[in-house]
Amino acid sequence: MTTHQARLRNALYRYRPLAGSGAAETVWAAVAVLLAPDPDAVLLIHRAERSGDPWSGHFGLPGGRRDPGDLDLDETARRETREEIGLDLDPAAQLGLLDDVWPRSAAAVPIIVRPFVYSLDQRPPLRTSAEVAEAFWVPLDVLADPANYREARVRLQGREQDFPGYHLPQGLVWGLTERILTALLGLR
Repeated sequence: MTTHQARLRNALYRYRPLAGSGAAETVWAAVAVLLAPDPDAVLLIHRAERSGDPWSGHFGLPGGRRDPGDLDLDETARRETREEIGLDLDPAAQLGLLDDVWPRSAAAVPIIVRPFVYSLDQRPPLRTSAEVAEAFWVPLDVLADPANYREARVRLQGREQDFPGYHLPQGLVWGLTERILTALLGLR
């Protein structure tokens, strides 16, 4: 574990994440925030274009909706990571949780996403599924660079709106993923 990952583990140990509460129709989901060294980086995925998927083509974190067979949301994050990028996460590698996030738009899917942060000793080989167009590591210093974080105009629900986002060579990271990454960087 790098010095940065150890500091983050300590910060997450003390941190009390905000938990969402939803109505009966709320869908619960979980994502894995995967950190690895050389240099310290987070793994992002580019979701494949899929009909009916509200996050089709977006950049995000490995994860998805809770299945009825999942014991808890941590199991959801680990199962989805295995399915999407072929990586089995050791539960002992979990550093902690970030705040639950949900869409700010009233017309969006009623979903609450719980981010689980994991520390990896190295960048493992990945096997992306058909759900993932690509997976790539982004150094935390790149995300923390103010030149890469600014407003972006996004077409959402038929109209143009401005959102904060990370402008990376691979594309724009905005929405729930931007909020998760910004919270992570706030703990550095």
